[in-house]
Amino acid sequence: MLKLKRFSVLLMTIALIMTTACTNNNNSATNANKGGNIADTGDGNPAKDADKGSDTGKGSGKMTDVGTPRSETLIVDILGGRSPDSDRFNPYVPGAVAMDAGVHQLMYSNLWEIDTQKGTQIPDLAATFPEATDATNTKFTFKLQEGLAWSDGQPFTAQDVEFTANMIAKSKELGYNGYFTSLVKSMKAVDDYTIEVETVKPETRLAQKLGVVIWGTSFRVMPKHIWEKEDPATFKFSDPIGVGPYKLKDRDPQGNWFLWEKREDWQKSDIGKLVGEPGPKYILFKFFGPEEKRIIAMIQHDMDILQDITPESWDVLRQKNKYAQAWYSDFPYATMDDPCERGMSFNTAKEPYNNPDVRWALALMTDIKNVSMATFGGMLRVSPIQLPPIKVLQDTYHKPMLDWLRSFELADGYKPFDDSYAAGIVDMLKQQGVEGLPTEQSAVVDTFGVGWWKFDPVEAAKLLEKNGFKKDGDKWLMPDGKAWKMTINAPANFEVQSMRLAFAVADTWRKQGIDVNVQQMEGASFWDSESTGAFEVGSYWPACGLLPDTTANMTGWHEKYIVPVGEQAPGNRNRWANDRVSQLLDELDGLQSDDPKVVQDITEINKEFVKGIPFLPMFGTSKFVPVDTYYWEGFQSSKNAFEGPWWWWSEFKYYTPHLKPTGR
Repeated sequence: MLKLKRFSVLLMTIALIMTTACTNNNNSATNANKGGNIADTGDGNPAKDADKGSDTGKGSGKMTDVGTPRSETLIVDILGGRSPDSDRFNPYVPGAVAMDAGVHQLMYSNLWEIDTQKGTQIPDLAATFPEATDATNTKFTFKLQEGLAWSDGQPFTAQDVEFTANMIAKSKELGYNGYFTSLVKSMKAVDDYTIEVETVKPETRLAQKLGVVIWGTSFRVMPKHIWEKEDPATFKFSDPIGVGPYKLKDRDPQGNWFLWEKREDWQKSDIGKLVGEPGPKYILFKFFGPEEKRIIAMIQHDMDILQDITPESWDVLRQKNKYAQAWYSDFPYATMDDPCERGMSFNTAKEPYNNPDVRWALALMTDIKNVSMATFGGMLRVSPIQLPPIKVLQDTYHKPMLDWLRSFELADGYKPFDDSYAAGIVDMLKQQGVEGLPTEQSAVVDTFGVGWWKFDPVEAAKLLEKNGFKKDGDKWLMPDGKAWKMTINAPANFEVQSMRLAFAVADTWRKQGIDVNVQQMEGASFWDSESTGAFEVGSYWPACGLLPDTTANMTGWHEKYIVPVGEQAPGNRNRWANDRVSQLLDELDGLQSDDPKVVQDITEINKEFVKGIPFLPMFGTSKFVPVDTYYWEGFQSSKNAFEGPWWWWSEFKYYTPHLKPTGR
C-alpha cells in the first residue's frame, strides 16, 4: 500500500510538471545561463513524446540547452547535486566542485585504477605496479606511461608526481596531509618516467593505498607547471586540466552543469593510450533538480544516464520510456552489488554516542524490515557487519561468520542476532504483490542477506536505563534529565537510498521515544560535516569493499587518524578508538593480500565493529541507475557486463569508448 501510494503521488507530480512544461516556452539560452532543468524537446509537445517514449524529435539538428548537437552529446545526471562553487577544482580543499560532476570521471586520472569485473587493479598513469627494491618493503620503484600529455599540451612526467607528493607533504593545511605523510616518506623522479618511493613503514599494498580500489582515490597528481606557482591551500584551479580524455569546455556559474569536450589530442590521454577513442564528442554533467524533473528529463530523452533514483521512479520511467534500461530486465532491476553499504554513522566523540550501550540500544530500536520497505520497497540486502554484502564478500565473511553472529552476546547475555530477516522480507513483499521473488532458501539469503539484529525495544530500554536514561511517559530523557533530541545528517536530493534511509530510521526511532530531526544537506556541506565531526548521527557509508582483501578500505579506521572535532579528519571520521582494530590493521599492513591470515584478521576486525558499532550497517546499496538508449548505445548491463554501472566512479572514462551514437 505504501509503495502504491508513493507511485501514485509520483505519477501525479510528473503529470503536473509535464503539463507546466507544455505551457512554458523556455528560452534555451536563458536555461543554459541559469542551469535550466529541462532541455527543449524540439517539437513543442514534450508531454506527447514523453508519454510514448517515442522516436519523435530526431537528433538531426537538435541542440542541447548548452549549445551542442544533441546527437553528439551524452547527458549525465550529477549524483552529488549542485556544486556551490563552480570555479573551485582544487581536490585537496573543502568545497571543491563535486568529483562526480565529471571531474574525476573524465579529466583527472590516477596511478592505478580498478577492474570491478575481474576484481583487480590495473595500471593507468602508472605503467607498472610498485616493485620492492629492498628486503624490508619500504623502498619501491614503478614506471609511468610514456607519451601522455596534460590537456593543455604539456607532457605528463614523473616530475608532476614528485611535485604533487612534496606539495601534500609540506602542506599541513590539507586534510589529506595526515594520511599521506603516515604512508609516504618520499617520492622522487629518477627520470621522466621512473618513480622511487620510500614508505614510512613496510608496505605490501602501496598501489591500493595510492590508487583506486573502489570509487576513486585521494592521491591526485596535479600539473607541476601550473601548481608550483600557487598556494595549494587557497588555489582554486579555476581553469582545470588533466590527463583524462576530456577537458572542461563550459560551466554553469551556479554549479548546476559542467560541459566536457573530447580532447583533439585524445590519443595522448590515458584512455586514448590504453583503450581507444571515446565515443561522445561532448559529455554534459547536469543537475536537473528534484527526482521528478530528472525522471521527466529521461522520459523526454533529455538525459542519457540517471545516477540514483527510487524504485517508484523506475516503475514510472519504464512505463513511459521504452528505451529506458536498468541493470536487470526484471526484478530486482537494480544492481545490488555496489561495494558500499548504508546505515547510521555515529560521532563517537559526542555524547551520548560515545557509549556503545547507547549505540546498541539504537540498533535494537530499529524495525529493520519496515525501514527496508520505507526506504526502497524492500529491495535491499541487509548486512550486520562492516563490509558490503556483495557476493564475494558475503561468501568470504558474512556467511562464514554466521555461527559467531548467532552466538554473539551483549554484556547481559542477550543474543541480538536474527537470521530470519530474509524469509520475513520475502513474506512482506509477497503481500505487496511482488512477483519473481526467489524461493529456495539459499537464493533468498543471497538476495536479501544473512540476517540482522532483532527489533527489541525492551532490551534497548534495559541498556539505556543501565546508563542513566529514563522514560517520561513515552519520551526518553538523557541522564541529565533533558529530552533526548537527535539530528541525523542526510543527503539532499542525491544518494537517494541514504536520503530516504535517514527518514525511515528517524521514523522508527521517533516511535521509540526519541525526538529525531533529519537535516538534509547539499554535497559539499554534507561531506565537510562528516570530516570535521560536525554531526551526531549521519546517513553516511564508511563501509566499503570490493576485493576479499579489504585492508585498504579499513585502514582509515586506525586510531592514529583521530583528530579533534572541528579539524578535517584524514580518516576515522567517526573518531572511534579501538586498540584491537588498530593492532590488526598494523598486522595486515605486513601481510601479502593472498596470505590466509588476511581474511582471519579482517574477520576479527568485523567482530570488533559488531561489538562497538561506531557505524551501524543496515543495507548494501541497491542502485537504480538506468540509462536511455535513444541517442546512445553500448551501455553496460547484466547482459553486457563489461563493467558495473558505476557512473560516479573515476573509471567512467573507461566506459566512453564503448558508447556509440544510435543515429536517432
